[in-house]
Amino acid sequence: MNRVCGFRDAALRCALFGLLLGGVTMGARAQSPPASASDLSHEVKQVFDRAARAVIKIRGSDEHSDLSGTGFFIDPTGTIYTAYSVGGEATNFTVEFGGKKVRARRLVADLRSGIAMLKIDAATPTLPLGKSEGMAVATPLVMIGFPLDLPQTPSFGLVGGFDNKYLDRYLTTTHLRVNMPSQRGEAGAPLLNMHGEVIGIAVSSLENSSSLYALPIEAAEKIRADFVRFGEIRHGWVGVNVAEAAEEHEGSRAEMTQLVDGTPAANSGLRPGDILLRVGQKPIHQPEDVIDASFFITAGEMVPITVLRGDEKITVNVASEIHPLSRQQNPTMLAQPSFNQALPLKLERPPERTPE
Repeated sequence: MNRVCGFRDAALRCALFGLLLGGVTMGARAQSPPASASDLSHEVKQVFDRAARAVIKIRGSDEHSDLSGTGFFIDPTGTIYTAYSVGGEATNFTVEFGGKKVRARRLVADLRSGIAMLKIDAATPTLPLGKSEGMAVATPLVMIGFPLDLPQTPSFGLVGGFDNKYLDRYLTTTHLRVNMPSQRGEAGAPLLNMHGEVIGIAVSSLENSSSLYALPIEAAEKIRADFVRFGEIRHGWVGVNVAEAAEEHEGSRAEMTQLVDGTPAANSGLRPGDILLRVGQKPIHQPEDVIDASFFITAGEMVPITVLRGDEKITVNVASEIHPLSRQQNPTMLAQPSFNQALPLKLERPPERTPE
């Protein structure tokens, strides 16, 4: 891990070439001419000019070395989003914005999501938040960060995919895979759509150093909502094991195979053999979708779970509980090694396919 950048993988160094160049003719009908390089440059510059003042450089230190990364203000009272690798385990934070250096304190360090929240006591500019849901592959994005400890720099790239698994590792929720160059110092940077709205936070680079993963802004907002409501992060679970069904039913191949003893699901009315259709607000089509739905469960809340049993659709409300891996350590506190192993950003083995 590069301590200056804060990314867990190697920093990204590959440039993005050949975007929106040249026209395409199909048969006798010509397609609409593509945007020129100057048009594209103008749009990116507009996004950068509007957003730059709310994007900040973060400095800190840990037991190994000094580090720096990127963050951005999400409200006018000085609340900051950044990557866990920047703000999760370091101390002595300062942020640089508006020509000033201001001391900051940590509010949240959540290893499961890969983000941290810091706070300064000052009135601040803020970035508007958008939505990653409904975005398509090849959607253009702009990132603003502080590469190599240099001044603010915009980068341009495209959404490459929406992944819940990378190689043999399951992510804790669906991440945006963005085909965008990145360098040391840009962990925690905002990913912006062409309206200047934040749709994700840069949290990790890919091994081939050509792309990055961004946590969707909706997932970050789930973490913030927990903290605002409860003063802590409440990762929840209900305790249902799921496997792939032999056949698809109502668009789903996720079959419940076991109700774990002693969990909220055990006496909920759910049964092994039920086909899982929805967990909370998330539709389920395959077992891996349960991982994504699980991320948005807040302990202590009633979770509506819709299943297909025979020809009947049934919705059962299950009272979720604190995830057992979260009980030993408050996720808002500085992570210890045991907690690092309990809730990794990238799982080293296939998950227990449960609405956690």
